[in-house]
Amino acid sequence: MNTGEGPILILTASAGAGHGVAAQAVESAIRARCPDADVEVLDVLRVCNSFFRAVYAQGYLGLVRHAPAGMGMLYDTMDRPDLGLRETLRVGFQNMNLGTVRRFLLRREPRLIINTHFLPAEVVAQLRREKKISCPQATVTTDFETHRLWVQEPTERYYTATEQGKAYLATWGVDPARILVTGIPVRPGFEQPSNGSEFRKAHQLDPQRPVVLLLCGGCGVGPTEELLRELLSMPSEPTIVVITGRNEKLRKRLERLTASSDKPVRIVGFTDRMHEWMGVADLIVSKPGGLTVAEATVCGTPLVSVNAIPGQETRNSDYLLENGAAIKVNNTRLLGFRVAQLLEDPERLATLRDAARALGRPGAAARIAADALSLLEERRN
Repeated sequence: MNTGEGPILILTASAGAGHGVAAQAVESAIRARCPDADVEVLDVLRVCNSFFRAVYAQGYLGLVRHAPAGMGMLYDTMDRPDLGLRETLRVGFQNMNLGTVRRFLLRREPRLIINTHFLPAEVVAQLRREKKISCPQATVTTDFETHRLWVQEPTERYYTATEQGKAYLATWGVDPARILVTGIPVRPGFEQPSNGSEFRKAHQLDPQRPVVLLLCGGCGVGPTEELLRELLSMPSEPTIVVITGRNEKLRKRLERLTASSDKPVRIVGFTDRMHEWMGVADLIVSKPGGLTVAEATVCGTPLVSVNAIPGQETRNSDYLLENGAAIKVNNTRLLGFRVAQLLEDPERLATLRDAARALGRPGAAARIAADALSLLEERRN
């Protein structure tokens, strides 16, 4: 049996960008606590065969882009008990294609595994049941509600964003004592106070204008050009900042779109200053991905929820709306109107900001790192 004397592995899967960001946040927190620790982050989809990687990652993106309703149906279907043959076929298909992941884990002989996606958690749990590895594992859920697929036993610890996320895992038989409500881990920059006025000055942002931040998402999914056109059509003139990330084609298209605009607009590609852009923004227009929501609430910046993916993102959006930390725009044609309404109502905007800040859970990564490392101490004792 693998006795688990090797590194601490943080396992994720690149089906959506947020899982990888959460993994990096946990890695940073562990290194801050134990600078000499042997820690590795692994995207398991980079280890598995190319066929499974294409089906899993590209299939996910294909559904999100072209059949979001189908994505929602799949999400809800997989959140039910007694799936019978469908579950057998799903697990069988995974096992046929994840042999390289299993062999990698056996070779590395980890002493602790932390998952930020349910796929590696399922692989590890199966190896544990087969008594091929014995190291403890912990799982970090990355949305504000949880789902049946996160429950993969044996798992020593589950970390959730909210109390209702914890309560839902418990309905699937997880001992509540093994579920900690920590919040979703965010990158280190979000944990540090930033000087908004200095950042505005450095980036030549008019201090008299509000800032509306439009995020394109890690996967570049959504009608970004349409959203930007609606913001540019507003009668009010905030500074509009669009973050396109590593999507260079999109950045160039948006630069062409705004070349003749007389509105103050900034197109930003990849940036490692996202925490500062979010911090100076008065509003964030974005899909409500789990990590985006976590980062926005830590910054105390309200969200304008658009184009939520049915399933996990619509549930994230519901959570924000129930707690008064966001507004939802169902029809893109109304985006400019709704944003202008908010910018012209400072009292409402302040109420949204206060509610967003109340939901923020700074320090989540540090709490997760401390508790996960304590599992090693428990094992030694």
